[in-house]
Amino acid sequence: MDRCPLATLPTPLEPMDRLGAALGLDAGTLWVKRDDLTGLAGGGNKARKLEHLVAEALAQGCDTLVTAGAIQSNHVRMTAAAACRVGMRCVAVLNGDVSGASAAPEGNLVLDRLFGAELVLVGDVDSFVRDQRLAETCVALHAAGARPYEIPVGGASPVGTLGYVRAAAELSAQAPLGAVVYCAVGTGGTYAGLAVGLGSHDRVRGVAVGPVPELDARIDELVPAVATLAGVPFPSGQRRLDASQIGEGYGIPTPAGLEAIALAARWEGLVLDPVYTAKACAALVADCRAGRVPEGRPIVFLLSGGLRSIFAGRYAADVAGVGRTLDQRG
Repeated sequence: MDRCPLATLPTPLEPMDRLGAALGLDAGTLWVKRDDLTGLAGGGNKARKLEHLVAEALAQGCDTLVTAGAIQSNHVRMTAAAACRVGMRCVAVLNGDVSGASAAPEGNLVLDRLFGAELVLVGDVDSFVRDQRLAETCVALHAAGARPYEIPVGGASPVGTLGYVRAAAELSAQAPLGAVVYCAVGTGGTYAGLAVGLGSHDRVRGVAVGPVPELDARIDELVPAVATLAGVPFPSGQRRLDASQIGEGYGIPTPAGLEAIALAARWEGLVLDPVYTAKACAALVADCRAGRVPEGRPIVFLLSGGLRSIFAGRYAADVAGVGRTLDQRG
């Protein structure tokens, strides 16, 4: 697995005994894998994927990383930083509410600009249109003499997913035997890599943050492709994505997710984001309260990053509001 060293690895595995006790779990049961501490551009899970993607781009003689994402994309932020690390250009297609994006950027957009990403703002269009614009942007760059390397949204290609096959091996060396991992599923790469690396779908609890049929289809493509690329068997067991925390849709905070943000902050001093990790943690909380967690097995929560997005105005008010509510309750 060729890789360009971009991340600070291994990331720590830390106990979450205070939150575990609040959820009725024995000490030593609940753990957090700190992939928010991968280092690149403030950390996050995309650093692992970018190590392999950038290595392939360099091997192919490319000079421009081209990718896409939502307006507060963590992946775009980290891709832009990776481009800086290796002396490449970065072009990113962003969809969503772009009002004020140029005049008063917030959250990840501030860092996109700081890292010199050339942003193509396509407005509030769906992912299909955004991905079309990504392909068109690559064609235009090539015609202009650039050598673009196209990275899919979230870095969720077989090559990028190798990063989480490696992460699974890292986690296996740290975690108690047989641990079950809870992770957010946005583009499917992290889930697919963990399932392949751990050798079992049953050891990964994927929590969907977007439409499940699209995620199922993407994972169905990624799992066999990355297993073949890594030279390992296909994972055993049956994939089951938890769709209970999607709420009104991708990028829209939920009451359960905001509660999870508060629980992680007040019990463990950890910061979750409303889009991904809060919804994954909300599923974990719900399973603990309903007695659905595997009895006697350690549980690992993958904290995959996302801190910077909470400073965008659309999320900051919700997160601050949860803190004020807790203070008022005493």
